[in-house]
Amino acid sequence: MRVAPKSIVTTFQEFFQSSTSAGVVIIACMALALAWINSPFSASYHALLATPLNITVDTFQLDFTIEHFVNDGLMVVFFLVVGLEIKRELLIGELSSRKKAMLPIIAAVSGMVVPGFIYAIFNVGTPAIRGWAVPVATDIAFALGILALFGNRVPLGLKIFLAALAIVDDLFSVVVIALFYTSTLHIASLMWAAVIVVILIIGNRSSVHSLWFYALAGIALWLCFLSSGVHPTIGGVVLAICIPSRSRINQRSFLQRTRELVNRIVAREEEQHDAVHALESLCERVQSPLHRIEHSLQPWVAFGIMPLFALVNAGVAFNSSVVTHLISPISLGIILGLFLGKQLGVSFAVWLSVRLHWAELPANVTMRNIYAVSILCGIGFTMALFVAHLAFTSNEDLEVAKLSILVGSFISAIVGSILLRSSLPKTLPT
Repeated sequence: MRVAPKSIVTTFQEFFQSSTSAGVVIIACMALALAWINSPFSASYHALLATPLNITVDTFQLDFTIEHFVNDGLMVVFFLVVGLEIKRELLIGELSSRKKAMLPIIAAVSGMVVPGFIYAIFNVGTPAIRGWAVPVATDIAFALGILALFGNRVPLGLKIFLAALAIVDDLFSVVVIALFYTSTLHIASLMWAAVIVVILIIGNRSSVHSLWFYALAGIALWLCFLSSGVHPTIGGVVLAICIPSRSRINQRSFLQRTRELVNRIVAREEEQHDAVHALESLCERVQSPLHRIEHSLQPWVAFGIMPLFALVNAGVAFNSSVVTHLISPISLGIILGLFLGKQLGVSFAVWLSVRLHWAELPANVTMRNIYAVSILCGIGFTMALFVAHLAFTSNEDLEVAKLSILVGSFISAIVGSILLRSSLPKTLPT
């Protein structure tokens, strides 16, 4: 069978394609959650979230509900992939040099400060000020998904700018969660976590590439954070930092062995399957653990964990009590923070950076493009919902916050899409 030649898909292209496709699945799960909780079967939705899930190993037992396990368990894997993406971009990607990183970093920082400030204006001096970080993060799957709708009209530089900005956004969101949404600390658990981190660092420096080593250490680290008072999802990012990013490859022996296997594939039909399997194993062994884990987990996170998170957390009952609270300080702070704060913070930071020659606009990208994308940055679904669960202890405040996130994200998506469509050329210059 003849296989048509294909161009090599870069890590960014794979990441972009995965993120945009995942956005569609997440929207479907969000719509399902909203329809379910506002239907006559809403009791079954609440019953599903409250379903007990007990994990027992010998005498050790963990008691969760489905909602708790998704938010404090499965989301650790999401944060692990986020951490791996951040590490990859810092080492070899769009954040690996000062020139590449300057524009998205400045834009991301300003795009977090301004929404947080707008929220604080409405809620300063009240217990609700704890939710200031809800409107500060951009949902990368939804934002890149909207860019994908415009196909080849979108310059590559604009896609990379938005992806890099969202990744920096995620990095600072993780820092915010660690610093501001940590309960009472349990020193003994943190000390055990530190011991595991030291073991991981030693494994990294000793070129340990066994995925089992990092998987078992990661589970132990998660358990330590789970009982430490620090939110357990931070364990996913800490694990990502400790995973080796360098591959151990002897180029001469690798090329020699590869040629031998390719020749066997071409010459002997009866040995083709064995040779292909050997070639696949050879290529897998020379990949760094970072790339192997990221590539393996990304589809599960994009099409499994994130949609499940949306299903569990996007259910908002549209009753009169919640809807009338859309003009409350919490709601106005979140909606205006997402829609106005993001566009003001990102677009002004980019304009000022270019004006002062701190950075340059990407090729074929205009300030009109940047302004449209800055509005899309107001789509704050996944991380905003996650922070809202940490920030609000009152169920009523949480429901208002969730509805406000949906409203602010929806407005940002619609307005950003309209402006982006008008700012893009019909065809890109060749």
